[in-house]
Amino acid sequence: MSEISSHHGARASRSRLPSKRFLATAFATLVAAAPTARGDPADDPSTAAADAIHKRVLTLDTHVDIPFEFMSPQADPGKPSKLQVDLPKMREGGLSAAFFVVYVGQTSRTAENYVQARLGAETKFAAIHKMVETYPDQIELARSAADVTRIRASGKLLALIGIENGFVIGKDINLLRHYHDLGARYFGLVHAGHNDLGDSANPVSWLDKGPEHNGLSPLGRQAVVELNRLGFIVDISHASKETSMQAIELSRAPVIASHSDVGALNPIARNLDDETLEALARKGGVVQIVAFDSYLWVGVVAKHKAQEALRREYGIDDPFAVGNLPPDKAAEYFRRLLALDQVWARTDVKRLVDHIDYAVKKIGVDHVGIASDFGGGGGIVGWKDASETYNVTRELARRGYSEGDIAKLWGGNLLRVLANVEEIAEKSRD
Repeated sequence: MSEISSHHGARASRSRLPSKRFLATAFATLVAAAPTARGDPADDPSTAAADAIHKRVLTLDTHVDIPFEFMSPQADPGKPSKLQVDLPKMREGGLSAAFFVVYVGQTSRTAENYVQARLGAETKFAAIHKMVETYPDQIELARSAADVTRIRASGKLLALIGIENGFVIGKDINLLRHYHDLGARYFGLVHAGHNDLGDSANPVSWLDKGPEHNGLSPLGRQAVVELNRLGFIVDISHASKETSMQAIELSRAPVIASHSDVGALNPIARNLDDETLEALARKGGVVQIVAFDSYLWVGVVAKHKAQEALRREYGIDDPFAVGNLPPDKAAEYFRRLLALDQVWARTDVKRLVDHIDYAVKKIGVDHVGIASDFGGGGGIVGWKDASETYNVTRELARRGYSEGDIAKLWGGNLLRVLANVEEIAEKSRD
């Protein structure tokens, strides 16, 4: 997420970082007001054929953020809600499965903040487990590739768990086993801001003074080895190029970027350049192309300049310092920030598939997948929430992708990686 991070509990409200959900909700509200690309299947004969493919394949979104109040009455995914992903929307849009993400934002690395980060992670794990326990007839937690196949055959929706930001282990590698036992199956090394494992693609000015580790730290290298041993997929989204390349080289198993876009089409630090894409593919990994406006659209440069001017007006030195503003000023700032989207319109599903096209041509269809980043700032015209998931398949079909390739992009490739990671972990225990 480009303008946001998150914390847990009362200390979060006093930190310099705003709530991730605060900005994500604001963006979701604006996207909801945008025109949708989904039409009546009768309008286009090819649409019905694409929809039939969509129903047959496993559709797996590898990155769905959840708020800390997930599974509370205010954010109950079992009912129609303001969440971009809830069970009714998944059914409506034909989204079979999602990685629900345990994300805690980066703060200064103190003993107290390590404890708070772990508590935040435990809160989200508990909420995901509560969801599948509350709605057992609708959704089930998958802990393996075999589970995915079995649950899919039962007709239920699937939940998987990913972790975003290695800050949740602090300096304690032993926590990785605990989180794996709780069901997490991929592990994002970093988020915005460096941590004890490695450097981020997006350092935070008040935390970081340039590169810290020049890639993975010694602890980060230990973590990659342990992730392989336990059966976690290593996730390089948000990592610096050096961190990414070192993690890919060190890992004995395929690596993923759970929600990233193509640097050649939008050259920002958060996206993957061709060298990184090619290294990822050589290792057998997958880049999950994400429906995140500012990662997809090169025109965002002008928009960012306007955002920077707005921050200067409010005396904010970087996006994460908005937490210093009084609540009324922060709300006013976000309203004006969102208004910029009316000047520079949000991008759409066609541009998402442009990035998929590029990655497929560069590294092959076996190494590309799809993600939304819903709940964390993701959402574009035509795929504003899970209910519009059909539109992605429609655009893929319109460009000539076969059903077999669509199945790979929507989940087959990720499932192959998960099975490979499990196999390598099993061998390491022999």
